[in-house]
Amino acid sequence: MSDSDIHKLTGAYALDAVDDIERAAFERHLVECEDCRSEVSSLRETTAMLAESAIVMPPPSLRDSVLSGISQVRPLPPIVAPPRRAAWFPVLVAAALVAVLGVGAALWQPWAPSDEGSLTAAEQVIQASDAQRVEVDLGEAGRAAVVRSKSVGKAVITTEDMAPAPAGQEFVLWLESAEGQMLPAGEMPDEPNATVVLEGDAATATAAGITVEPEGEPHVEPTLPIVAVFDFSQAT
Repeated sequence: MSDSDIHKLTGAYALDAVDDIERAAFERHLVECEDCRSEVSSLRETTAMLAESAIVMPPPSLRDSVLSGISQVRPLPPIVAPPRRAAWFPVLVAAALVAVLGVGAALWQPWAPSDEGSLTAAEQVIQASDAQRVEVDLGEAGRAAVVRSKSVGKAVITTEDMAPAPAGQEFVLWLESAEGQMLPAGEMPDEPNATVVLEGDAATATAAGITVEPEGEPHVEPTLPIVAVFDFSQAT
């Protein structure tokens, strides 16, 4: 092994990714090379920080993937370094290790983005500081609740064990305007447990409602009796 090759083993040695022959040769080299000793120490500190930030156990295949990628990211042989070399070199190696790890980055990175901004439309309404909730017990037909947030301007309906609509019909959602007009706000899916964001502006609405309407027809205004009314003045 040439002098140039022996310098390349700093990263692999720090990660215990060398065979017995390479380990013995490199450890003899470490006795005489201060640059390599410094790099190995820095790399071990960096890998220890990555390990401490783990939040789940990595898959068994991860180690093989890392060892396979090491051959492609080994650092160049050390040269006469400026005084600040020790400060930036571990950062570059850490970045290379994260790139090689791939899926490991998702498992280990302590800087993962927060959940803020990733909420669904329904979650934004339900978790709003001004969220108001109205529940209706439909008896044997199930239960339903509407949560409205004026700041978000939307309302969300959730159902539990709700019976299906009669054949050829569907459940249609409505918002009641301040003038008392029922405005179409979408359809409920044919599921017993569902969460649906009502269409339209719920900030000024006074209530929400459910009716049973002919399936597949345009819904401009309720044509059948209302199944449930959610009066926002009674919201908690």
